[in-house]
Parts: sequence; C-alpha cells; structure tokens
Amino acid sequence: MRFLLLTLLFPLACVAEPATVIRATELKKQPATDAANVATLAENTAVDAGERQGGWTRVKAQEGAGWVKMLSLRYAAPGAAKQGDTGISQLFNVARTGSSGTQVTTGVRGLDADMIKAAQPNPGELKKLEGFSASSASAAGFAKSGKLQPQNLEYYAP
Repeated sequence: MRFLLLTLLFPLACVAEPATVIRATELKKQPATDAANVATLAENTAVDAGERQGGWTRVKAQEGAGWVKMLSLRYAAPGAAKQGDTGISQLFNVARTGSSGTQVTTGVRGLDADMIKAAQPNPGELKKLEGFSASSASAAGFAKSGKLQPQNLEYYAP
C-alpha cells in the first residue's frame, strides 16, 4: 500500500515552480559559471524552476533547459498557481512545506571555527579595501551637498 501511495505522489514531488527571469541571464548547460551556454534568457522570461544545486536552479524555458543563478529568478507570488493548475500540486506543496506559497532561502556558506583559526592576513586585499574608503573631507562635502546634519554617536562596543 505504501509503495502505491509513493508511486502516486512521486510525480507531484517533481512539479516545477513557475518563476520569471528578473534580468537577462545566460542559461547554462551545468550549474557553473564556466559551463557552456545553452541560450540567453531575456528579462521577464517565464520559466519552470526545478532542482536547486548550490546557488543554481535548473529551469525549463521555451529557449531550452539548463541552469541559471538562483538570484536571477523571481518566483510566483505566494499562493499563485501556474496557468492550468488544478490545485493538486499546491495541495501537495502545503503538505510538503507547511505553506501554500513558494519559499526561497538563499544561504551563504560561512567560515567554520577551523577556517577562522587558520586565517592569515592579506595585505593586498586590505589595501584594496582601503581604496574604497572616503576621506573625512570628501564625506563631509558629500553630507553638506545632501543637506545632512552631523550626529555624534557613541562608539559601539559589543
């Protein structure tokens, strides 16, 4: 009986989510920036988003199937159904996620304790960062041009 139930529900687990490409982006053959291009997807291209791998999502579009960067997609509004959707896939989504809408979580892998312990200073990168800083005079001039008022703030000590 369980096998039959799993067999019936498996196709629903593979249902793609409707999404839109938010800016022109390359459709890649594999989930990697150096992978071969399948096509270029124009801004606002409708796609069906499926499997996710790292920061990439497998999509199907009229132009073909492949991978795009996850942050290049806007998913349908919560509760929105695909055209022609009978609601069965949304019902399955509620059972699967506890929500009737699409949820997207973007994670960034951080540093673990061992990586932090092994960290070494990089003077070249520090110099590059210093190049982005503004001098006190240029910051004051910018603030004055925007009619901003100075405020004294206490030094933050965690």
